[in-house]
Amino acid sequence: MYTASIFLFRRDLRLFDNSALRQALQRSSTVRPIFCFDPQQVEEHSYRSLPALRFMLESLADLQLQLVETGGRLLLFRGKPQDLLPELLQQSGAQAVFVNRDFTPFSQQRDADLEKIAKKQGVAWHSVDDLLLHPPENTRKADGNPYTVFTPFYRNAARLTVPLPEPLPKAQWGTSVLPLESDRGQDLMSFQMEARHPETPTGGRSVALAILAKASRFTDYGEKRDFPAIAQGTTRLSAHHKFGTISVREVFHHLLPTLGSSDHPLLRQLYWRDFFTQIAFHFPKVFGNAFQSSYNDLPWSTNEQRFAAWCEGRTGFPIVDAGMRELNNTGYMHNRARMIVASFLTKDLHIDWRWGERYFAQRLVDYDPCVNNGSWQWAASTGCDAQPYFRIFNPWLQQKRFDVQCEYIHRWIPELRGISLTRLHRWDKEANTLGIQDYPAPMVEHSQVSQQAKELFAQHARR
Repeated sequence: MYTASIFLFRRDLRLFDNSALRQALQRSSTVRPIFCFDPQQVEEHSYRSLPALRFMLESLADLQLQLVETGGRLLLFRGKPQDLLPELLQQSGAQAVFVNRDFTPFSQQRDADLEKIAKKQGVAWHSVDDLLLHPPENTRKADGNPYTVFTPFYRNAARLTVPLPEPLPKAQWGTSVLPLESDRGQDLMSFQMEARHPETPTGGRSVALAILAKASRFTDYGEKRDFPAIAQGTTRLSAHHKFGTISVREVFHHLLPTLGSSDHPLLRQLYWRDFFTQIAFHFPKVFGNAFQSSYNDLPWSTNEQRFAAWCEGRTGFPIVDAGMRELNNTGYMHNRARMIVASFLTKDLHIDWRWGERYFAQRLVDYDPCVNNGSWQWAASTGCDAQPYFRIFNPWLQQKRFDVQCEYIHRWIPELRGISLTRLHRWDKEANTLGIQDYPAPMVEHSQVSQQAKELFAQHARR
């Protein structure tokens, strides 16, 4: 039993069913809850997302209320946790540090550094599995190797019992003021954020619980999930998973009685999250490189004008542009639209998937490095179990099938609201005859550029 311990919040901004926090409280007389604003994550850099930062701040404010209700308080500090930990340990008298495990190379290196610092000061280090339905070591093949195809991964993982969520044990919090607070303390109100778009997802556990309370509306998720105009067609829980305002186990067990089986399309999405995370864990090369190494040397286009048009939602392909404008305005994009815009960037514009991966990282409220990387490599046909390179999304057919009434397009492209459905679905043929000044004609001919993409990929697939 430890007299005093520290718990470091990261991607687990909740008290309920928080594995490492529960262990800390069970094994310590007092626990001091701490969050560090790491400059590498919150200050301006090429992978920072302001919508994600806002969501995190809202979730931290909600967490602070949860702690106050149980007699505690959240200590907030600015600085790298590696720089803060020595003084935190010395000033708090902590005998142990508890964290929940993460799986990106950045996270693993950070935690290796923190463990070294703790042990150097004679302090115990405890890293606990919490993020996934099952830790990566538990979902390997019989020969010990990791799965690289989703379906057998899912079949194996679905046989394992998902642990039940566990409530917070009786909490004894360390609440005394530390000297470091006066020098390195951080106030949530000190962050200046732009006005939010009304459709930007809001952070905090209370929001996640409100979504779960409407579980019955997700029974027909499989029929509705591909239509971006249907506001309630998806859960909008992705950012809550990213920041851990709710645990994946809680979501699974809350939805299972309503949905009936782990094979339900919605619950399978939780396994896709596990799959992409274990891929990133076992194959860290995917950050910056194609999983299929034969595609590392693809001669991608570096046309910055075309990339800018894609980013701005001005490609002349309405379904593509609607998705990008939703992202730019709200920090969120419907999953069907994500697949369409990713396919368009890589297969129609022939632009490197890493450019798109980075842009999504800068804009998404739910940016998860492992899921974002896996999804982009799937769309670009460079990843594991990826979309075959010869199956290319036709944006015109995607538009006709999944936005039949052009509601999604009209919502995000006001320039096209006066155009009839017939003409919008024939925009590739009608654009140059209408003389619309505010919205462009298609920037490429899909049939031509998609054939070029097939030929390009075929050359490298044979290597």
